[in-house]
Amino acid sequence: MKGRPNSRKQKQTDISATLSVRIQPRSSKNGVTRMEDGTLKIRLTAPPVDGAANEALVKFLSEALSVSKSQVEIVTGHTSREKRVKISGMSEADVIRLLNTAGQ
Repeated sequence: MKGRPNSRKQKQTDISATLSVRIQPRSSKNGVTRMEDGTLKIRLTAPPVDGAANEALVKFLSEALSVSKSQVEIVTGHTSREKRVKISGMSEADVIRLLNTAGQ
């Protein structure tokens, strides 16, 4: 079938959302709130050493969004509190909706 366009629908995993987040490590509990500028503030109990806070962020988001850890990727900010995180398989609206309910 050379030369024929692929008529299959896009897979659900082709959808992705990219979020700007600010991490607050060594918090008393894990949680999420929205800051005034629209950035999500995620509180994590993990310390910011040896990538522990990054691992905790991936675990927190995967559990809050009911996705696998492999669908959560830190795109930028590996050594910063300000990060860009990509969630594969979900639209940005779905991610925001689920995080808003997780934060309450």
